[in-house]
Amino acid sequence: MIIALASPGIASSIDEGLDKIKRLLSEASAQGAEIVCFPEAYLPGLRGQDFDVLPFDRTQQERALQAVAQWAQTYAVAPILGMERLTEAGRQIVAFVIDARGQIQGYQTKNQLDPTEDQFYVPGNTRQLFEINGVKFGVAICHEGWRYPETVRWAAVRGAKIVFHPQHTGNEREGVRLTQWGTAGGPYYEQAMMMRSRENTIYFASVNYALRFQESATSLIAPSGQCQAYLPYGQEGVLVQAINVEEATGLLATRYAPERYREFRLE
Repeated sequence: MIIALASPGIASSIDEGLDKIKRLLSEASAQGAEIVCFPEAYLPGLRGQDFDVLPFDRTQQERALQAVAQWAQTYAVAPILGMERLTEAGRQIVAFVIDARGQIQGYQTKNQLDPTEDQFYVPGNTRQLFEINGVKFGVAICHEGWRYPETVRWAAVRGAKIVFHPQHTGNEREGVRLTQWGTAGGPYYEQAMMMRSRENTIYFASVNYALRFQESATSLIAPSGQCQAYLPYGQEGVLVQAINVEEATGLLATRYAPERYREFRLE
């Protein structure tokens, strides 16, 4: 399978954001991609960061979904679209999965919020496995994949060959500019990517915004735990890569034995 990881810059309007999505979908499709993953809450932008979040209501939500669904059909590619979802309980961070026919397969909510996000969002409480062109995959959103590895294992033990990880790490206005991937003295995020792959023997695809001061690159990690490819820091673009699903055996995930974690009691 050929997948694509799309890393757009922050949009100044919903229309600009949609234009970036359309362009990256087109570029990915032209290179043969079957799935294209976008960053966390790209529309309207992740709240609580150092940039302005765009006005976003149910009308904007439906307009964006309909537009991306139409482009999915036009370019014959399946988007994983990081958005907000407005509910009666409040705003959720979700990743909508749309197939190449433009049909919404479902969405994965962010169930483990970062503590700083509690004031902006409400968590979800279910997980879902998806399938495109015969390949099963899961979605773990940002903080979930960094701090809660069980969110990735949940998909791996159910047959996922790859887990997509829409995320936001870094800043737009100030910070440190990284120059080398996975360094020991850098932020831990890229090393965490390797672990999510290695501890499950699956692919792990982490997708960041194109930020001026990124703390992790948009990266594809092979089932061995090695970084297969990544986009340069701070550069808008799309990373298109072939994955060998036969290498994603899920060996270590399938050996997980939850029955061995019962609390010991002396009889």
